[in-house]
Amino acid sequence: MLIPKGLDNRAKFLIAAAFAGWLTVLACTVDVKDHDGDNSKVDIQTPVGGIHVDEQANVRDTGLSVYPGARQKEKKDNDSKNANVNISSSFFGVKVVAIEYESDDPPSKVQAFYQDQLKKFGRVIQCRTDKHGGDLTVKAGHENSKREVRCDGDNNGNVVELKVGTEDNQHLVSVEPEGNGTDFALVFIQTRGKEGTI
Repeated sequence: MLIPKGLDNRAKFLIAAAFAGWLTVLACTVDVKDHDGDNSKVDIQTPVGGIHVDEQANVRDTGLSVYPGARQKEKKDNDSKNANVNISSSFFGVKVVAIEYESDDPPSKVQAFYQDQLKKFGRVIQCRTDKHGGDLTVKAGHENSKREVRCDGDNNGNVVELKVGTEDNQHLVSVEPEGNGTDFALVFIQTRGKEGTI
């Protein structure tokens, strides 16, 4: 590649970076699938990694069972209530599986069910927040990423988050009152730094 004379080092760097980015785009594949508008899938592969997104998450991937009688939340205004996201590269990796449900039972019953379910992964803590995922800290490849999950917010609000694991490998159940019933989300998050696998 030829870089014109008379440009400063910064300009040369920007031109070289743009050229390298252009070469990377040429070597990537993008696959987008939309099945009747109900489930979109996106797969992007580049020489340095890939991104895979699927709106159809499987509850088995969260490591938890569905609360008896619960119904998966419906997609509204193109806002999907499910996600299975996997990002991997030689620098880091992230896997997130999230599914939202609703139940006619009160939050206390749903919370007690998942308190018991989560015990198989370790010590369960309870945090309070004002929205689903409002007290979530995730780290990858950081010296503190193996630190046990904890409550980071002000611990106020009507949403109870049950968490277990470490900041790079955690399960979370977010329970929120909705009318006479309950909205809840099951979430599994796993990250890695430069070394490690997901």
